[in-house]
Amino acid sequence: MPRESHQLFDTAEQKADLETRNGLLQFDEVKRMIAGSVSGFTFTPEVLLNLHYVAIHDIYTCAGSFRTGSVCIMRNGEIDNTFHQPPPCEQVRGLVDEMCAYINSNFGKSAIHLAAYVMWRHNWIHPFFGGNGRTSRASSYLVLCARLGYNLPGSPTVPQQIAEIAPNKDRYIAALHAADAAWGQGNIDVSAMEALISDCLAAQLYMIHQQATSVN
Repeated sequence: MPRESHQLFDTAEQKADLETRNGLLQFDEVKRMIAGSVSGFTFTPEVLLNLHYVAIHDIYTCAGSFRTGSVCIMRNGEIDNTFHQPPPCEQVRGLVDEMCAYINSNFGKSAIHLAAYVMWRHNWIHPFFGGNGRTSRASSYLVLCARLGYNLPGSPTVPQQIAEIAPNKDRYIAALHAADAAWGQGNIDVSAMEALISDCLAAQLYMIHQQATSVN
């Protein structure tokens, strides 16, 4: 974690407990936002900042703030140089504004596409010192549900499947790579991420079908 942000926990166990607590609080916040989107939804930088604050509150001092320095992409605790270098901190707010504008001006596109775009673009910008993955998954799911107009039933949810199920995590990283490569050629192509989110959504809804057809 860069020096501009400092940890607020004392032990790894305390950090794990805080992450579990904050994960539940963040999901509750997403559900609250989805409920509020019935009367209209606008994706804003403040939405991201709010979700980020909930995700790492009491863990790092940078909760709810865009980064003020450079970062590297971390995978399994190590720097992953196979990903692009996130843009300078001076560009973060403008790039987040552009991401939000894309969602708001293309809200007629499919819910899967919009969710995939946020998942990729947020990670490409990497607007925070920490908690980028959690916030990208939460904001992507928020956009997915807000575009559909309701909170989706079923469990595990799309974000849970991407974060916790190994094959999906591998596909997630590959989908980010594919979108990065397309962007390097000047194109927006999140089709691999769309396929992943679509499959995860089908699995989430399938669990509802299983419950509906089960006999006690």
